[in-house]
Amino acid sequence: MPTSFTYWILFRFITLLIFCTSFLFILPTIGYSRPSALQDSTATQRLLLQLDQFQNNPVARFGTVSLSVRRVRDGQPVIEYKSRQTMSTASTLKLVTTATAMAVLGPTFSYTTVLEYDGTIRDSTLTGNIYIRGSGDPSLGTWRFTDGPTHRSPDTPTLLTIWVDAIRKAGIRRVQGSVIGDASLYTNSPVPDTWPYSDLGNYYGAGLSGLNINENLYRVFFKPGNAVTAPATFLRTDPALPYVTLTNTVSTDAAGTGDQVNIYGAPFANQQWLTGKVPLDSKEFSVKGSLPDPAFFAAYALSGQLQQTGISVANQPATYGPGQPAPKASAKRVIIHKQYSPPLTELAQQTNFQSINLYAEGLLRTTGVRLVPSLRTTDEAVEAIENFWRNKGVNLDGFEMHDGSGLSTVGGLTADNMTGILARMSQEQAFPAFYETIPVVGKSGTVRNLARNSAAAGNVRAKSGSIEGVRAYAGYFTSADGELMAFSMMVNRFTPGQSRVLASQFERLMVAMVGLTGK
Repeated sequence: MPTSFTYWILFRFITLLIFCTSFLFILPTIGYSRPSALQDSTATQRLLLQLDQFQNNPVARFGTVSLSVRRVRDGQPVIEYKSRQTMSTASTLKLVTTATAMAVLGPTFSYTTVLEYDGTIRDSTLTGNIYIRGSGDPSLGTWRFTDGPTHRSPDTPTLLTIWVDAIRKAGIRRVQGSVIGDASLYTNSPVPDTWPYSDLGNYYGAGLSGLNINENLYRVFFKPGNAVTAPATFLRTDPALPYVTLTNTVSTDAAGTGDQVNIYGAPFANQQWLTGKVPLDSKEFSVKGSLPDPAFFAAYALSGQLQQTGISVANQPATYGPGQPAPKASAKRVIIHKQYSPPLTELAQQTNFQSINLYAEGLLRTTGVRLVPSLRTTDEAVEAIENFWRNKGVNLDGFEMHDGSGLSTVGGLTADNMTGILARMSQEQAFPAFYETIPVVGKSGTVRNLARNSAAAGNVRAKSGSIEGVRAYAGYFTSADGELMAFSMMVNRFTPGQSRVLASQFERLMVAMVGLTGK
């Protein structure tokens, strides 16, 4: 007959068995690595081992490594490694923005910027104003498309010439009013609330206006001092911005140290501070800043061009948009010229190849308005995009998007969110065009130097992401047995100063990843 001690031993054994079984069910939810039911191959185990080694490497030991690989044709997860932890995505977020834009707006979508006037023209004199009415086009006046094969887009100097010619053809030789930049399309702040202040004066922190021009940037030129620590002399800006006050405290550093300048400024503030260092070994050294009011610059530049070509303008240039009252119009506006942007396929490709924050923010807002015409803010546009993918069945638990570009240091996505969207995008009519907008590892864009001469080169299409403490890649690849896969890999809070080690770890992961099978 069993003794009480035997019953006690049996009770402890059953309790331990229940605990261990429960723990196995909990493991996936707390982020430990595991293969999905789809995969248990040697290639899978090798990749999981590399992920563990990456996570335990001194470069990532105190941070988090995450990977999601998903079969595209049916959305089935292949590998999940801490894939449901919300992490900062950096610029890989641009894939969500461009994918949604392509799905909602269509590959052939184009922006239209309108040149128009109000009032009357009599004896070559316009009694009224000339307006540049923006449509939110982030590429207006850029230099990136001047050599395009089919959709040539003029840079800013050429665009100003086109506008002047159109005004002249309209019979206008004198303007009794002003040239006005109409940025009234958007009525809220040009930058998301979660962008760091220290980024706003630099070109990559340029705010989105209803009327953008020259990618909302300008260049500042310095002459380095004769020795390390000597002051660097401010020379000029290009284009000229006489209405902006620049306070210069930039000094000189050792040769070969590169750009260490930071520009402090804010939207609509015509006082900016130049800080940091430039290298000794340069006759001139330039850095890029953000235009505080792009719409005003557009009006200022056109007004100046008109004056230079003999068309007088009586009043100073002006603008209206967020917080600025509209001018009193004397009559209905008459269109003089329409300027079209390149098609969305080209805009999205530049967004992903060159990682242009302004383009991503522009596409976010434009897509949001198409989905919800009444929306007014970046947060509302993000909500519209989130609802778009949720309604298509994508699991967005942990989705905390705050902008379109990934510059925000708040929130993020899970790797599972990212691959869910990328896999679902394959069912959209615009998918083939979207797929071509993503750079090829070892070949193009910001990943052209990654994993060269490896099995990943030429196979993996990936958008890179990099901000302080974050490195990430996301996109697609073809498995060893021909299956198209979506992937997202990220590391957050890695050890500073370890860029080469990080790159090597990511390259190893990509090479192992393309060896997976998907059937």
